[in-house]
Amino acid sequence: MVVPERPAAAPDLLVEADVRAAARALLRTPLLHVDAHAEELGIVRRHRDELTRLFADGLGYRLVVEPGLARLFKSGIGRDAGRGLRRRNNVAFTPRRYTMLALTLAALTRARRQLMVDELVAAVRTAAADAGIDVDLDAIADRRALHSALVALIDLGVLTERDGDLEHWAERRTDSLIDVHRDRLAVLVAAPIGGCDDASDVLAVTAVPSAAGGARVAIRRRLVEQPVLSVDELTDEQREWWRRNRHSEREWFHRHLGLDLELRAEGAVAIDPSGELTDVDFPASGSTKHFALLLLSELVAEIRATHGSEPGATWTPVATSTTRRAADRVFESWRRGLRKAHRERPEVLYEEAVGLLADMKLVRRHPAGLDVHAAAARFAPRPTLLAASSSEPSLFEEDD
Repeated sequence: MVVPERPAAAPDLLVEADVRAAARALLRTPLLHVDAHAEELGIVRRHRDELTRLFADGLGYRLVVEPGLARLFKSGIGRDAGRGLRRRNNVAFTPRRYTMLALTLAALTRARRQLMVDELVAAVRTAAADAGIDVDLDAIADRRALHSALVALIDLGVLTERDGDLEHWAERRTDSLIDVHRDRLAVLVAAPIGGCDDASDVLAVTAVPSAAGGARVAIRRRLVEQPVLSVDELTDEQREWWRRNRHSEREWFHRHLGLDLELRAEGAVAIDPSGELTDVDFPASGSTKHFALLLLSELVAEIRATHGSEPGATWTPVATSTTRRAADRVFESWRRGLRKAHRERPEVLYEEAVGLLADMKLVRRHPAGLDVHAAAARFAPRPTLLAASSSEPSLFEEDD
């Protein structure tokens, strides 16, 4: 007697949606803890097995789930590929601040679960002496750098200020009582750096191993971490894999991460319809971001006029003189809506805008000017200059 095969079970759409939401939460915040992310952590704990498989098989990432935290170890995609820490005022961490952060982590590994900030400062001095690093925490510059490191660890949930005034410690030497969450501290460092002697060693231990999925993992990581994928930046093996699998990848990204892939001859763009999975919104409000968008539009128009088409061959060179003229046109047309600091210092605005576009991988600098990526053509603003009025907003919102 022949027994007919049972039809495959239909996917549980609610479970699938929960796993997708948890995966997005971990990509957005790789260290979830119960104090700040109780709801997301609950979903992660409920679906830890599915999430562990998803990240291991799909991206080569390791997921650790403990009673009070979940840590996604994102290995990165190589040298100069990511964006670093920023202070609360959005200023990037300097090398000195990173040094203080590393020394603070070293000091915390030997600290009690609760201590005064002055005790932690003493431990940082000891860690610096052990490492042979010259630190002067009586100087305001180093105190500010250490303060930035402490604030970053508070934002990550590794430290909690229980009592006191840490905000003004650098200038006023105020006192503060700090709790150390040792479980979160233990999982903070992503790479096994015990045998590393310099930055190159750290990058080497985070490289994509061939056994972890090869071209598939490398390309998926690029699209998750830097949503503009250019085929000219791929190896021969990766380009061949992408050519064969790019259409099926669209379904994988949509199903598991809620991202939409736009496929182009030059590569792809990963788009998050909700705008949640990014640390830099663009286009977005703000003087610099509006100026960058309008400058990009001018550059694309220049390329179309010169070449008679969209930016081609992935990258199109634009001379420095052409870029400057385009920036001058934008500035003259829209200067009334710019922040006062930008109206007075257009060179600063220009550098900030080009830096933003470079971070977004829409342009790259070279000695003779800029290369403009083909993806820039999808940004086509329709600016409208509003009449001056006390009730009507400017195109450019004032930002601090």
